[in-house]
Amino acid sequence: MIITKVETFRVAVPLIKPFKTALRTVTVADSILVKISCDNGVIGWGEAPPTIVITGESLNSIESAIQQVFKPYLLTKNILSLESLLQGIQTILIGNSSAKAAIDMALYDCFAQYCNMPLYQLLGGHKDKIETDFTVSVNGPEEMGEDAVSYVKQGFNVLKVKVGKDEINTDVDRIREIRRRIGSEIKIRLDANQGWKPKEAITAIRKMEDLGLNIELVEQPVKAYDIDGLKKVTDAVDTFIMADEAVFTPKQAFEVLKTRSADMINIKLMKSGGIYQAQIINHLAEVSGMECMVGSMIETKLGITAAAHFAASKKNITRYDFDAPLMLAHDIVDGGIKYDGKVITLSQGSGLGINRILLEERKRIV
Repeated sequence: MIITKVETFRVAVPLIKPFKTALRTVTVADSILVKISCDNGVIGWGEAPPTIVITGESLNSIESAIQQVFKPYLLTKNILSLESLLQGIQTILIGNSSAKAAIDMALYDCFAQYCNMPLYQLLGGHKDKIETDFTVSVNGPEEMGEDAVSYVKQGFNVLKVKVGKDEINTDVDRIREIRRRIGSEIKIRLDANQGWKPKEAITAIRKMEDLGLNIELVEQPVKAYDIDGLKKVTDAVDTFIMADEAVFTPKQAFEVLKTRSADMINIKLMKSGGIYQAQIINHLAEVSGMECMVGSMIETKLGITAAAHFAASKKNITRYDFDAPLMLAHDIVDGGIKYDGKVITLSQGSGLGINRILLEERKRIV
């Protein structure tokens, strides 16, 4: 299982509708795909989308990290020394978590194929089906209400609603309009993407509680660095608060857990640097009695397949935010996870179950 090639590809897939949050608007899903080839014919795939406002990485920086740092490190290495390789990619370069994640998932893909097992089974095998929410982008209340109704009609019973872009009364109006249109049975999760100050968050969440809007949780209401502010919000409201951008690393997770600054943690492979570190974060949370969600950036089905394999393998991961491929105008991945509305089924093929990437001949860098 000697690594003989590390290749990267640029892909760009348009979204069906612009994806809007408090931090950015996305119309095209750009990504760097990674292909690791071994001397026995095994091929592993990984993906890293650029999310500058969250991870600080661009297409160029991801590509450069992989080509200039990780490729020389990996060539001629044996994938069966997996622990050493996974630790090595975390230490030979600071930051660059998405680039690390792409390499990490490709290595895991290769290793699971060698073991002739689906990756989720190799990682723990808790379940082979999960259900995703669907995200309502931040727009005017009327448009968000219409979008929410559309997604409910498509069978989604959990909506993740983006807020935090305007003043808090507008956010309250958004949620009130959505709840009015979809009724009381559909779960609503809010994601402020760091858009509120602590006092604003407390005021907004309390208003929604008083109005009986029945919010399941609020994700990252305040700035990522403001752990004290996050704790103030968590302590001041009844609604569950989830840390997202505040937790990239196991050390950051430990701080949130130690101080009880949130009720839950959202793990994303692009923040943690891949599955290896994500498992550590989940284990820390589990022994601390805190459940986790696994989410994603705007990625193709390749990256989401890796995230879904990790998420489905662990009992402590109880919520899933894997709707990004459903937002894309077309699917570039043959194989991987399968969608039936909100239900995601994991492939029983070995590794990630990727057969081929339909645009792999475009913009290849060897």
